[in-house]
Amino acid sequence: MCRWLAYSGEPLRPSELILDTQHSLVAMSLNSPLGAETVNGDGFGFGWYPEDKSHGNTPALFHSIEPAWHDENLRELTSSIASPLFFGHVRAAAGPPIQQSNCHPFRHENWLFMHNGFLDGFLEMKRDLVLAIDPSLFPLIHGTTDTEVLFYLAITLGLQDDPIAGLGRAIRMVESVGESKGIHFPMQGTVAVSDGNTLWAFRYSTSLKSRSLYHSAAIPELRELYPDAARLNVFGEKAKVVVSEPLTDLPGAFVELPESTVAVLDDSGFHHEPFLERTAA
Repeated sequence: MCRWLAYSGEPLRPSELILDTQHSLVAMSLNSPLGAETVNGDGFGFGWYPEDKSHGNTPALFHSIEPAWHDENLRELTSSIASPLFFGHVRAAAGPPIQQSNCHPFRHENWLFMHNGFLDGFLEMKRDLVLAIDPSLFPLIHGTTDTEVLFYLAITLGLQDDPIAGLGRAIRMVESVGESKGIHFPMQGTVAVSDGNTLWAFRYSTSLKSRSLYHSAAIPELRELYPDAARLNVFGEKAKVVVSEPLTDLPGAFVELPESTVAVLDDSGFHHEPFLERTAA
């Protein structure tokens, strides 16, 4: 359905992960072995928080409907800036049209949000879900994707106060509406959320068969494991990456996030928490 990555840590040139690593995000846009679709060429998005926060912490966005591998502006931009926290997303459209307003990540104030997956039966559920969004937020919905509706529904239900609880309430509403319409497995996917300081990465689906999601092991541990890996010198001690597929073939470099789990990543490190645990039918 899509591939994405999110970085948190010392300021880094995004091109190091989006373009230059072994299995970069752009490489995944051409060939993603673990993806539902191997090619993700229906546009892309890049969102980043400023290195200098003296003027605020509002993220910037760059969206394009070109394939990521074909866009020279993406190479220029990601090679010219440094950011302590950024999102990248390559899209495989599954219904909603290919247009910039449908490219992830989505932004509201200081928040970024992106998703790999889908809301099954979205057209049947759309009216109920959209009408549940706070009226003050409705004019901010510019595209036609299920992801953007899920984002603003989660904001309505408290994401800005508690991202885990807010997104959980939104997903439970999706499941409730879906059940009322005979849709058995309405939620599928992995989700990244950030306020510019903390990164939350979720892996969850109603069917308990979520899209793949991994995060990097701690850099100090990797340096001990691979003392001769010069590539690791690019990263600071706090560097962390969450990604749909591992960026390298080095054993132990990436850890798979378990089903129905959220990874919480900040300057102190990372930890896992259960998220909307359920038992398979």
